[in-house]
Amino acid sequence: MAALGLLGAALVGCGSGAAETPAPRTKATAAVAQSPSPKPSAAAPGPKPARTPTAPPTMAPGPGGLTPVYTHRAKSAEKVVALTFDADMTADQGPRAARGEHFDNPELIATLRRLKVDATVFMTGRWAEEYPDQAKSIGGDPRFEIANHSYSHYAFATPCYGLPTVAGPDQAADVQRAFDSFRDAGAVNVVPYFRFPGGCYDDAALRALAPVGVTAVQWDVVSGDAFAKDADAVAEQVLDGVKPGSLVVMHCTRSAAPVTERAVRRIVPELRARGYRFVKVSELMSR
Repeated sequence: MAALGLLGAALVGCGSGAAETPAPRTKATAAVAQSPSPKPSAAAPGPKPARTPTAPPTMAPGPGGLTPVYTHRAKSAEKVVALTFDADMTADQGPRAARGEHFDNPELIATLRRLKVDATVFMTGRWAEEYPDQAKSIGGDPRFEIANHSYSHYAFATPCYGLPTVAGPDQAADVQRAFDSFRDAGAVNVVPYFRFPGGCYDDAALRALAPVGVTAVQWDVVSGDAFAKDADAVAEQVLDGVKPGSLVVMHCTRSAAPVTERAVRRIVPELRARGYRFVKVSELMSR
């Protein structure tokens, strides 16, 4: 996993061509399952019935039923790029939040809205519990979708930048607990995608998550925004790395990624000037 080495200590805390399958019917996706549309009366035809929501695309399981891993849209002819933002908060960081540390970044979300950027937020369940109003707002905005970044932001494989580890038998429950937290916060636009904390995983983790029915989503462009102090350096790293079909990893936590919002203000117009369009992961995966 060469991409992981690029993260270094900054992240303390692949098959893009596989066939797609319907999203799994878990608590996270049951709300978007399709149902038959009523047929209009032949005698008195009215307006066409509204489209029922379609399930987000997922990838077929890998060999032996392993959870599939998606990194980017390979060989994309269209200039589309997915900006993703990890909303990190570990299970034991509540006291730090109580003392005033900000694990959220509402200014970043406001900037994405102002710039009309579609994006995917990979959220921990603990973050949703700490900021339920923001989780509901993000998950109720059609411009965004919420994906799963675990409940606790503990590692699913070791070593992983010093993160505590979730035991293998508890990993599926940890992911489901995060989905439950999103539901409890009132988030609507929740997709069956999962990002491993720190990006760390192995076959044992992929096997442990198979019952949850998620597609693991990694990236091909590392922004370097975690703990960065130079917004221009972050922007340049993204601008240098993006190509058609790229998936960029950034962060939505003020304390751990304080310059991300400023970097985004430069990244978005420059990529648009190059002809790029911003899409959510679900759209990137469906193309």
